[in-house]
Amino acid sequence: MSHTVIKTENAPAPVGPYNQAIAAQGKMIFIAGQIPLDPKTGNIIGDSDIVAQTTQVMTNLEAILTEAGASWDHVVKTTVFLSNLENFGAMNQVYANYFTEGIAPARACVEVSRLPKDVLVEIDCIAVI
Repeated sequence: MSHTVIKTENAPAPVGPYNQAIAAQGKMIFIAGQIPLDPKTGNIIGDSDIVAQTTQVMTNLEAILTEAGASWDHVVKTTVFLSNLENFGAMNQVYANYFTEGIAPARACVEVSRLPKDVLVEIDCIAVI
């Protein structure tokens, strides 16, 4: 299988042994889970504000999609990880701004006990171009 590493300075650098995204066969883009890190400073955006954190996560995902030659319309699957499902409504309001209802991707959303750097939200996605 051929694959290409996708990397942009407009999203946070990986904090471990992984890449921001991988394009497989030139058509499928697998984007690693993004947390609300500012790519320029490396600081967490939004402290305990789920709206600000979700907005930054979506900004980071969009930067990687753009670098890969894709857009939100190409996303076919997302996974949302929340540290507290009580934040689901507020996260969902931000998330909904990025997708057209008729072609919104499949999605899973789960509550986890802890996320990297104790953030409130992490989202990964798969796109097909």
